Amino acid sequence: MTHRPVRHPKRAAVVLAALLAAGATGCGIGTTGPVRAGAPASGVPRPGDGASTVRLYFAGPYGTRPATRATDAPLTPQQALDLLLDGPTTAERERGLTTHVAPEIAGRLTATASDGAVDVVVPVQVSTGGLDVAAVNQLVCTAAHAEVPGGLPADEVDVRIHENGTRSTPSWTLRCGAGGNATPVTG
Repeated sequence: MTHRPVRHPKRAAVVLAALLAAGATGCGIGTTGPVRAGAPASGVPRPGDGASTVRLYFAGPYGTRPATRATDAPLTPQQALDLLLDGPTTAERERGLTTHVAPEIAGRLTATASDGAVDVVVPVQVSTGGLDVAAVNQLVCTAAHAEVPGGLPADEVDVRIHENGTRSTPSWTLRCGAGGNATPVTG
């Protein structure tokens, strides 16, 4: 086999380039430049952290679970607890979410936010089982994830539960821990 030298290397390069260009356009690849297709990717927002969402906590088959709902503006703890008292939506119920917070305490449950804390007054006695553990988890975590002055993360907000419809001293001071569980603040 003998090799023939290429006599016109420039001509061969031009022919090769033309063949490549024809092949690229022949397979459906256009010759357009970059095309604008909207805003750049920005990641997935964490539920309940945006200014237009609220995180409510309901009971689920495996413990307390958050449900994120869209809102027009950040909600106060009272507004968030009022939504919680309305119970889960149809879509939330289809996910297996229920509530242990009795709807009859609506209007008698109050929440007042201060710097880094929320005082929740409930019309029942917690220490004798007027609210079960799941209900306390729901109240504490929903209040802590609402708009609380001071800018603390939800797991650092003190939620003080006052019993029997009065702002009592002492109160039960709790924080919303990992997994939607209310844990006592000690010390």
